[in-house]
Amino acid sequence: MDAVIFRGPYDIAVEKRPKPSIQSPTDAIVRVIVAGICGSELHMYRGHQKTDTGHIMGHEMVGIVEEVGSEVSNVKPGDRVVSTFSAVCMSCWYCKHSYTNRCIHGSAFGTQQLDGSQAEFVRIPFADGTLEIAPLSMPNELLVMMCDIFPTGYYGASRATEAFATLDNRTIGLMNGGPQQNIGDAVFVCIGCGPVGLCAILTARSKGVRTLFAIDAVDDRLEEAKNMGAIPLKLGKDDIKQTILEATDGRGADAVIEVVGNKAALRSAFDLLRPCGVLSSIGFHQGEFPFDALESYQKNLNVNFGRAPVRAVFRESLECLDSNKEKLKSFISHKLPISEAPRAYALFEKQEARKVILVPGR
Repeated sequence: MDAVIFRGPYDIAVEKRPKPSIQSPTDAIVRVIVAGICGSELHMYRGHQKTDTGHIMGHEMVGIVEEVGSEVSNVKPGDRVVSTFSAVCMSCWYCKHSYTNRCIHGSAFGTQQLDGSQAEFVRIPFADGTLEIAPLSMPNELLVMMCDIFPTGYYGASRATEAFATLDNRTIGLMNGGPQQNIGDAVFVCIGCGPVGLCAILTARSKGVRTLFAIDAVDDRLEEAKNMGAIPLKLGKDDIKQTILEATDGRGADAVIEVVGNKAALRSAFDLLRPCGVLSSIGFHQGEFPFDALESYQKNLNVNFGRAPVRAVFRESLECLDSNKEKLKSFISHKLPISEAPRAYALFEKQEARKVILVPGR
């Protein structure tokens, strides 16, 4: 079968690999219909994430079940399915407590531990937990967002809105007769308007955030953010910090969702927050924190980091996606055959594409 192989930084190739087979009774083999390229894969592509080479890339896919192991009961051959970005066993302590992002038996697709979905076929471990039956009303091009980017954006925005609503200082203020701050009166910021950032913006708006500033350097992304109800601010052009201060009487943002995954973005998120604000970081960071413990103490920082538990938030995020699907008609900017994977990665890396999907076969 044709498969997209990581050969090193900026070196992607399409090679022939053996079709995968059932290795465990909990496995399924899926024929891939569409596979996405995700922003987190750019860390590997650019050489920021250190890894060995030779594995099949990709952790986003919609496909048709071809074969299942003897212990698989939730899906059967012929089912159209969508996969979460990592295999989840649903039996370990973390999975049972809805922390599926920390499953101790599963691995992320598209890594040295588990070949990915940018191929004609993919082996799915723990198929009952990893695969979801595709809703009949959802097209493949939209559904591929449910593997990672929409649940991740949903998770980042939800953590920000939920933390904002339950801050200790607000509770103390209410106990002492202080005013309650409504989510509609809050000022949110999203740093990074790539696919995940746009999903986070859409989610935050659907949860009642009325004032949301979107920060990026790419005009196309900012235009999409504006279409979703955000106020665009362009890096290198707008005075971002002053704009946020003026919108908050000099305090800073109530919450910042950081999606980019580099030090500059994380430092900017910290600097734009007011004291006792909320930082929800879903960027895939590779290095050290750009702020220290003393700075966090002095700001009374409320912070959440880490990957999304896609399986745990799948249903609620799918409902959010479905209710906003009209706003996402132009979300997929490029649909290319898998043979053009090297070009697809280059387009995405240069920020010349909003979201790219690959189609196996001709």
